[in-house]
Amino acid sequence: DPQPGVGAVVETNQRRGTRPGTGAWKTQNEVCLLLKEGVDPNHRHRLGWTALMVAAMNRQHSVVKVLLEAGANPNAGDEFNNVYDTSREKGIHSLEVLVSREDEFSSRLSSRAGFRGCTALHYATLADDALAVRMLLEAGRSKALPYHHHTVIFSCSGFIRMDMSEFQEKHEVAKFIGSPPGYVGHEEGGQLTKLLRACPNAVVLFDEVDKAHPDVLTIMLQLFDEGRLTDGKGKTIECKDAIFIMTSNVASEEIAQHALQLRQEAEEVSRRKLADSLEDVQKGDDVKISRQFKESVIQPILKAHFRRDEFLGRINEIVYFLPFCHSEMLQLVGKELSFWAKKAKQRHDITLQWDQPVLDLLAGGYNLHYGARSIKHEVERRVVNQLAAAYEQELLPKGCTLRLSVHSDGQEERGTPSLRLEVLGEDHSSKMLDIRPPLSPEH
Repeated sequence: DPQPGVGAVVETNQRRGTRPGTGAWKTQNEVCLLLKEGVDPNHRHRLGWTALMVAAMNRQHSVVKVLLEAGANPNAGDEFNNVYDTSREKGIHSLEVLVSREDEFSSRLSSRAGFRGCTALHYATLADDALAVRMLLEAGRSKALPYHHHTVIFSCSGFIRMDMSEFQEKHEVAKFIGSPPGYVGHEEGGQLTKLLRACPNAVVLFDEVDKAHPDVLTIMLQLFDEGRLTDGKGKTIECKDAIFIMTSNVASEEIAQHALQLRQEAEEVSRRKLADSLEDVQKGDDVKISRQFKESVIQPILKAHFRRDEFLGRINEIVYFLPFCHSEMLQLVGKELSFWAKKAKQRHDITLQWDQPVLDLLAGGYNLHYGARSIKHEVERRVVNQLAAAYEQELLPKGCTLRLSVHSDGQEERGTPSLRLEVLGEDHSSKMLDIRPPLSPEH
């Protein structure tokens, strides 16, 4: 930014990891100092957001208060849309936009969701921060709150997560809604009913619902159909405004294989069009599961597992999570490398560079069954371990620049090219690092 960014101060201190109570106080002081120096409280980040939005999203109540008192406009809408649209609009690489959004705003928001027009109140709601919401509403923001299709409309009252692997046995139904009178634990109530009574309009996540006992599913039928639930004490809990989300790995293998086939077809189409940019390839990879596949393959598997049409009939919508396409894998690798490059720079003043072949090689470590975790592990195994070994062996001069490159060494026929680290000199010369392997696997 052309002038000191108030938003950058808020986000940096949020991630600094100071002792409880000190981080927010330091942030407030730094923001006050910048405002006294004449920094505009409504100054926007080059990608479109304001400091008030950053403070609201990161639960910095004292900063929200200071910015409002300094004249920050709570009705201002974010000019940032999503990573890819903003990348095209600003002429910046999508990876740089992604890293900036996560580092300087929040890492908890989807890169594909659109946020254009979102106000500080929207972000406070997304952060489930009742205090910030109340501060903004009391300042008169409720009249100016526009509807936004990515913003929740229900009251900001809570999120409930139930691990359904804990309810695999018949007798564990009692944990769900509470034990009936005369049984042990009757006074304690059920795990779900107790939370729903306190937050009747919460978002409820039933994680890995396919592992739950059929009797638990029977209870959920009443919940989904009538919006009410009777606990072990016979009391009825009204929760018509709650939103219920279930996750399941049922049919994941079939979905993955079908998606791979669709992606291969999409790649052929992209090659025919001779796509000139990453964004064009991404559009080609944006595949959709056909209705015929859902009805002929997925539905029979779901029926066979859950064994009741009435349960499946109460589900409003099913969202399918597909394996990553190649362009998405390249972005994941780039994001992971950028994360470690930033740490290397901050902690040891080491600059890490890489080129496209490195991204392609690391993307090859993607495992269909482990998703993004496999990319993370591949980067740690092939890059971070080398960096750590080189540092331990005192091969890295302070303030040096390292280049990560693919070294074939005649091994490409066997499909096992390796990654090498080179130290770059000021005269643009390079020296390959001779990194010794660990003495034992324990190291």
